[in-house]
Amino acid sequence: MNLADLITQFSTDERCRELLRRLRWPAGVECPRCKQASIELETEKELFYCKDCDYQFSVTAGTIFNDSHLPLTKWFMSALLLCEAKKGISACQIQRTIGVSYKTAWYLCHRIRASMVQVDKPMLDGTVEMDETYVGGKALGRGHSAMYDNKEVVIGLRKRGGDLRLFHVKNNTSKTLAKYIKENVSEDLEMIVTDEWRGYPKAMIRAGVHKRQHKTINHKSKVYVVGDVHTNTIENAFSLLKRGMMGTWHHVSAKHLSAYLEEMEFRFNRRKNSDLFLDTLRHMTTASALTFEKLTA
Repeated sequence: MNLADLITQFSTDERCRELLRRLRWPAGVECPRCKQASIELETEKELFYCKDCDYQFSVTAGTIFNDSHLPLTKWFMSALLLCEAKKGISACQIQRTIGVSYKTAWYLCHRIRASMVQVDKPMLDGTVEMDETYVGGKALGRGHSAMYDNKEVVIGLRKRGGDLRLFHVKNNTSKTLAKYIKENVSEDLEMIVTDEWRGYPKAMIRAGVHKRQHKTINHKSKVYVVGDVHTNTIENAFSLLKRGMMGTWHHVSAKHLSAYLEEMEFRFNRRKNSDLFLDTLRHMTTASALTFEKLTA
C-alpha cells in the first residue's frame, strides 16, 4: 500500500469504516461488552446494536479511534506515513502533511504508537545478541564530567535473523540485565552474545544462562567479529534508532521514550511484511482507547 493507492481506495470515511469493520470483526460484528452477535442499524452514523445488553456502538468504539473527531481518511494517511517511514515521522511532518494542529498531530501519533505495543511477544531463541546504548542530549556546564550524564539507557535484544526487543531502563546493572534476559530469552537459547561490559557475566548467572552459552566480543580491544560471535545486528538496530532520534523526532522526553521504542520495534520486526499498513490498522482496532489526560498525566 502506497500513498496514491490509499487516497484512491479510501477516499471517504465510509470506505475506511468498512475496512475497519472487516479487520475488527472478520467473523461478523460482535458487541464490545458481551461479545454477542450484533446487528447494524439503518442510520447515517453507521451504528450497531446488541439486543443482549441493549448497547449501541460504532466500529471505532473502545478502540484507539475512540472519541476522535478527526476524519478517518486522515487517520489512515497518518498510520501509513508512520508505519512505512523507516526512521519514523515527526508530529510536525504529520501536521504539515494532513493539515491539522500540532497538538492534534502529536496526540494522533502517540495513539498510533500505543496500538503498536505488542502484549504477547514470543521468546527469543537460537542466537541472541544483547547490548545497551545511551540516548539523550549532551550534558553541558559544570558538574557534568561523566560521559553518560543526562542520557537514558536503552537495552536491546535481537534474535539473529529474527525479532528485536528494545527497553528503556534506569540502569544497566547485572540485576536489570538479568530481568530482561529472563523475560525475553527462551530456554532453547543456543548462544547469547554481548560485549565486554562487566555486568553481563553476573547477569547470565542470575538469569540461569550457562557459561558455555554466553559468548563475549571485546570491543575495547577493537575486536568486532570472531566467527559467529559479534553484536553487529543489534548495533545496526541501535543505529537506525539513533538516526530516528537525531534526524526525525529530535526531542524525545524520557517519559515517552518507551513509546518510540515500541514504534521502532513494531516497524523493524515487520519490515518485510507486505501488509504492514493493514497489520497496523488491525492493531489499532484492538488497542484500548488512550485519552489525552492519560497521555499527559
